[in-house]
Amino acid sequence: MTNRMAVALGCAVLAAACSPKPAAPSAPQVVAATQVEAGRYLALVGGCNDCHTPGYNQSGGTTPEADRMTGNPVGYHGPWGTAYAGNLRLLAQSMTEDGWVARMRDTKMLPPMPVQNTSKMNEADLRALYQYIRSLGPKGEPEPENLPPGVVPTAPYESMLPTIPKPAAG
Repeated sequence: MTNRMAVALGCAVLAAACSPKPAAPSAPQVVAATQVEAGRYLALVGGCNDCHTPGYNQSGGTTPEADRMTGNPVGYHGPWGTAYAGNLRLLAQSMTEDGWVARMRDTKMLPPMPVQNTSKMNEADLRALYQYIRSLGPKGEPEPENLPPGVVPTAPYESMLPTIPKPAAG
């Protein structure tokens, strides 16, 4: 190998090592005609209505959109205490879009809120979800206060405690 070839090869290796790495692809995001439409879709497929809309599951998902995301007075009781699904419509009206993104990323929330999933959402999707919920306008009352472990709720709740069936008599 000649000196000229070695220099050329060395420069090529050095250039490859020093060039910036290509940017990692961004996280997938929902694309729709508008951000509100993207947020509507995310709320639907993300199951937001399952907890944050009273009677949504029991109605087979037919609760009118005007009545959705108002929080749920039925608690979710487990080892963490009792959690109540928040009134997202009032919450979105009370905070900025940036505040919403930070809350969904950084706030510790009680089960059954799937923080392990929402904290990984693309920022554009979190913003679309906020814009959709905010577009619904304020409605409803604030949710009840969460209860600590060991306190049995006096209002309706769903038990999220595992039940071990008794062996069949035989």
